[in-house]
Amino acid sequence: MPTDKPIDPDDPSYTATMFVRQLIRDAGADPEDPDLIDTPKRFLKAFEFWTQGYAQTSRSVLRMFEAPKDGGMVFQANIPIWSLCAHHLAPFWGLAHIGYIPDGKVVGLSKLARLVDVFARRLQTQENIGCQVADALFDHVDCEGVGVVLQCRHACMESRGVQKSGTLTVTSALRGVMRTEADCRAEFMALVNVAVQGAKGV
Repeated sequence: MPTDKPIDPDDPSYTATMFVRQLIRDAGADPEDPDLIDTPKRFLKAFEFWTQGYAQTSRSVLRMFEAPKDGGMVFQANIPIWSLCAHHLAPFWGLAHIGYIPDGKVVGLSKLARLVDVFARRLQTQENIGCQVADALFDHVDCEGVGVVLQCRHACMESRGVQKSGTLTVTSALRGVMRTEADCRAEFMALVNVAVQGAKGV
């Protein structure tokens, strides 16, 4: 049910609420419409969730465990990713593929997905997310190399502008031996290829 509670000027979200109401009005709609009257409040709550990564750090989610040396590459594929474009505040979404070569320590499997969310739940570009995830793993975990591949679709180019629906953008970030040693890079990219071939789309 729509609320008829007046907007409190002393509420910390008052300015943002009035801004969203003005956006609704500028679009040609009536912010007092029963379907829209609570939209500013719902939008601000959703926006807070979409940008919660600003309140998190990579170090806080990277719990580590001892692991044998020379244990081979750890690879996790098809991690769902959802973010907001820093240029248009339009969503982009897709899959992340992460591989790293431990040097005595590994991170919990769920922590890779959490790490992606730390950086994706911000106003972002796809290129930055990949680099930030790779740097966080390489800097905070004992590992010899890191590889991150993102494949995403962008509403900013599907719903406006060139309007090319279904366009897939792929970016990569390589650190350590993933960048300098061809064998490690080839192994990682082969695993990414297997994951991409097995994915049913994004």
